[in-house]
Amino acid sequence: MNQKRSAQFLRGMKNGWPIGVGYFAVAFALGIAARNAGFSVFQASVMSAVCTASAGEFAGVTIAAAAGTYTQLALMELIINARYLLMSCALTQKLDPKLSTLHRMLLANFVTDEIFGLEINEPGMVDPFYGYGIISTSWPGWIAGTGLGVLMGNVLPPDVVSALSVGLYGMFLAIIIPPARTNRVLAGLVPFSMLASWIFSVLNDRGILPLSGGNRIIILTVAISLGAALLFPRGEEAEGNTGAEADGGNEGPQETAENTVSGRSYDSGKEA
Repeated sequence: MNQKRSAQFLRGMKNGWPIGVGYFAVAFALGIAARNAGFSVFQASVMSAVCTASAGEFAGVTIAAAAGTYTQLALMELIINARYLLMSCALTQKLDPKLSTLHRMLLANFVTDEIFGLEINEPGMVDPFYGYGIISTSWPGWIAGTGLGVLMGNVLPPDVVSALSVGLYGMFLAIIIPPARTNRVLAGLVPFSMLASWIFSVLNDRGILPLSGGNRIIILTVAISLGAALLFPRGEEAEGNTGAEADGGNEGPQETAENTVSGRSYDSGKEA
C-alpha cells in the first residue's frame, strides 16, 4: 500500500471509530433481540457480518421471531433497504470512473447511512481506501455488539435480559422522536402506525383477519408509507428545510444520513 493510500486509510479509521462505538451500543440491543428470537452467538454474529443494515437486521429478527417465511423476509428486506439503491447511485458519482468493479462491490457492500454520510461529504472523488478505513473501525463494532448481546442474553438472569430488551424500544424512540418534533405529518403517522398495528393484531387474534406477523408488518409498512406519500407529498425545498431542522437526530441502529440524489446534502447521523 503506497503512502497516499495509507494516509487515506488511516484518516478513514480515525473518522470511522465513533461510528463503530455507536454501532456497538445499538448492535448490543440487536443481540438481545436475536437471542430472544432463538439465534446463537455464531448465527447472530454471522448475520451482522454479512448484513450491514441495522434496520434490515432488526426487521429480519422480528420476522424470524414471528416464524415468518423466507419470502416475507426477502420482501421486507427489499422494502426497508431500498434507500441504499439511491445512496449507491449517488456514491458512484464520487468514485473515479476508472475504479475497478471489485473496489465498487466492496464499497457497495458497506453502504450504511453513517458510512455513506462520511463518504458523500468528501471533497472531490472518494478514495476507496478512505472507505476501507471507515469500514475497518466501524464494522467490527457492529459484529462484536451483536455477538456480545446474544452472549449476555444467555448468561444473565431472565429478569435482566427482559429489562435490557427495552433497549430496542429505546432505540426506536431515538429514531422517531427527533424528526417527529419538526414534522407534524410524521408526528401523526407514528401513533397512527401503532394504532393500526394494534388493530391488525386484535383482528388476527379474533380470527377476523388472520395474518401472520410477517405479513402484517409488510402490509402496514407499504400501505402507510404509500398513503403518506400520496396524501402528504413533500417538495424538494420542503425536504431540504426539514432535513436541516432535524439535523443531529438519530437514525440507528436508523441515525441517518439525509439522502437525496439531486443536489441536497447528506448529513451523518446515527442509524441505530
